[in-house]
Amino acid sequence: MIASINPATGETLRTFEAATAAEIDACVARADAAWHSYRRTSFAARAGWLTAAAQILENEQDRLGRLMTLEMGKPIAAARAEAAKCALACRYYAEHGERLLADEAVDAGPGRAFIRYQPIGAVLAVMPWNFPFWQVFRFAAPALMAGNVGLLKHASNVPQCALAIEEIIRRAGFPADVFQTLLIGAAAVEGILGDPRVKAATLTGSEPAGIAVAAQAGRQIKKTVLELGGSDPFVVMPSADLGRAVKTAIQARILNNGQSCIAAKRFIVDARIADEFERRFVTGMAALRIGDPMDESTDVGPLATPAILEELESQVSRSVAMGATLLTGGHRLPRPGNFYAPTVLAGVPENAPAYREELFGPVAVMFRARDIDDAIRLANDTAFGLGASAWTADPADQQRFIDEIESGMVYVNAMVASDPRLPFGGVKRSGYGRELAAHGLREFVNIKAVKVA
Repeated sequence: MIASINPATGETLRTFEAATAAEIDACVARADAAWHSYRRTSFAARAGWLTAAAQILENEQDRLGRLMTLEMGKPIAAARAEAAKCALACRYYAEHGERLLADEAVDAGPGRAFIRYQPIGAVLAVMPWNFPFWQVFRFAAPALMAGNVGLLKHASNVPQCALAIEEIIRRAGFPADVFQTLLIGAAAVEGILGDPRVKAATLTGSEPAGIAVAAQAGRQIKKTVLELGGSDPFVVMPSADLGRAVKTAIQARILNNGQSCIAAKRFIVDARIADEFERRFVTGMAALRIGDPMDESTDVGPLATPAILEELESQVSRSVAMGATLLTGGHRLPRPGNFYAPTVLAGVPENAPAYREELFGPVAVMFRARDIDDAIRLANDTAFGLGASAWTADPADQQRFIDEIESGMVYVNAMVASDPRLPFGGVKRSGYGRELAAHGLREFVNIKAVKVA
């Protein structure tokens, strides 16, 4: 049974029966058949369908946003913005996809040589609940533009979002079965990956889930792209605009109720300004409005599931027991739903959960750096390497952060964010491969070298 449960109240909204093995096989068969004809469609046709999808997303962002908020609890304004961002991705690939996939001439001596990018077939997308539309569309828009077809295994707590995405793509005019939602549990993924009609997989989610999918796909010699966890540093140096840095730091930590892989989680501040930054940051975190995510004035809504709440509560309590200092928050709220108070920790021991593990909720960890060398050391002292935000007006410091921080993205004097125009992905245990931009478009294609003598 797959259930849609309102995390703000605990109310079960709808339940769905998981697809049977026979139903899954039929979906895969339809996807395979659809690809053989869809791959012959023109770039212009695909661009038209993507543009139509963008229009639906923009026109219906309030309805779609409410669906996201009901299923996983993000503040309603952020949910509407997510739908609009999906439209932006669709338009980006509609406008630029053909150029990015065009044949590339190569000077390889006598005759004619070029590189051709061709679709590979059905791609399985294993997607998370935290950005239930954006995570899917940042895969679907480039995959469909490239001529592939998609099979979506969405997180089990957002089934209505999963079905709504399939409906949008169908209403946009895409041919039947080029994008299908499978309401299935995690146990069904291995069988789908083992099906020779499925050519590749992409996963955004936890490190254990990524390991499982990569291992399963590896046994079949199938391409995977993994976007996993993050424990992003937010580094602030004395030359930074402190007011802007503090305001952005709060926003970067509570983004999506703190449930974002690229949310800033570790705040590394030069010791010369650490007292003032900490005072302002803690005051700001403590003042956030927690409540009904459907209320426009709410800053922080509930965590998506009771299990996430329990895990976060355990990580914080164990870290405090090991010697971390609690500056604000540190407790669940005594009300229905999965609410946790915005929290700031300092003095966290190196072996504590809050130092070594990803904190998926509104919990920030403060560090003090002696100088830029120490700040870079602390920034890199993690198994993850997704994104990093560095705040400094010094050009030399900026260059060092860009060159020396071990991550897939570095944003200077700005919050880390995904953008269709820029590649998105990490290094180390944050995964491999890239989404978005030209790099994401070309992840699931056959890069074919052609030589005509």
